[in-house]
Amino acid sequence: MTPPSFTSGELADRFGLELRGDAGLRIDGVATLARAEAGQLAFLANSRYRAQLADSRASLVVLRADDAGDATGTLLVAKDPYTAFAKMAALFEQKPVREPGVHPSAVVDPSARIAPGAHVGPFVVVGARSIVGEGSVIGPGSVIGDDCVIGEGCELVARVTLVTRVRLGQRVLIHPGAVIGADGFGLAMDSGHWIKVPQLGGVVVGDDCEIGANTTIDRGALDDTVLEEDVRLDNQIQIGHNVRIGAHTAMAGCSAAAGSARIGRYCLIGGAAGVLGHLEICDRVVVTAMSLVTSSITEPGEYSSGTPLTDNRTWRKNAARFKQLDALARRVLAADKET
Repeated sequence: MTPPSFTSGELADRFGLELRGDAGLRIDGVATLARAEAGQLAFLANSRYRAQLADSRASLVVLRADDAGDATGTLLVAKDPYTAFAKMAALFEQKPVREPGVHPSAVVDPSARIAPGAHVGPFVVVGARSIVGEGSVIGPGSVIGDDCVIGEGCELVARVTLVTRVRLGQRVLIHPGAVIGADGFGLAMDSGHWIKVPQLGGVVVGDDCEIGANTTIDRGALDDTVLEEDVRLDNQIQIGHNVRIGAHTAMAGCSAAAGSARIGRYCLIGGAAGVLGHLEICDRVVVTAMSLVTSSITEPGEYSSGTPLTDNRTWRKNAARFKQLDALARRVLAADKET
C-alpha cells in the first residue's frame, strides 16, 4: 500500500483553507507540534502552546489567524484548527482492506442474509434472520444474534456481540468487546424474591454512531433503547434499558445512564458521570466529569456536582460538617424569625 502524500496547496484547496507560504511542500504524515518532523503536518489549537511554534520542525502548521501573527514557515489558516486537522489527518490513516466474503471458520445461519460486498471474518457467528449490509465488516470473534440488522458500511472491529433485536444504521463503528442488546436490568419483587421482567424490546442505533470498547447497551423492556444519529460513546459506558440519547451527543468513558433516562441532542457527558433513571436532560447540556444527575435538567448549560479533591484530613472534616448542615440551617432560620 502506497503511503498517502499531498502538497500543502492540495490540502488548502481540498479543505478551503488560506495558505501562507510554499504551496509545493510535500506532506506525508501528521504529528503534534512538539514532535513533528520535516514532511509532517501539525496543528495549534490552544494559544497556550504558541511558544512551541517557533521551535517546531513541522513543515506545515494549521492554526487560527490570531496565532499566525508574524510566524514564519508555511501555514494553513483555519477558523477551527483542531477540526481542520482532524479532517486532514484522516487522509493519512491507512486502513486494512477487507475483501468481501465469508471466512470458512464463520458460522452463518441459513436464514441470515449477508450482502455480497460484506466481509465476515474468522470465527464470527451470525444468527437466524439477521442481515449484514453492503460494505460492512464483521471482525474476528464477533457474534451477531438472532433478528439483528447491520446497515451498510458498518464495522464491528472484533469480539463485538449483538445479542438480539439490534438494528444498526449506516456507517456505525463498534470497538472490541462491546455488548449491545443484552437483557436490561428489569426485576420485580415477589414474596421476598426477585423475579425477572422479560426484556422484549431491542436496540436501535442511528447512522454514523461510534461505540467504544467494552461498552454495554441493554435492550428495552418493551420499547427499544435508542441512540439517534452521530452519537459517540467512549469506552466502558453503561446504557440502561429504554434510554434514549439524542443526536450528536457524546459521552466520555465510564459514564452511565440508568433505565428510561432521556438525554437530549448535542449534549456532552463527562467521564464517570451518572444519570439516574427516568430523568430528562434537554438539548445542549454539559455534565462535567464525576457528576451525578439526580433531577431532570430543563435549561441548556454546564452542570457539575461533587466536591474538589483535597487532602484526606480536610475531606474528613468537611464530610463531618456536611452532616451538620441541616441543623445549622434550621438554627439560622430560627434566628432570622426571632429578629
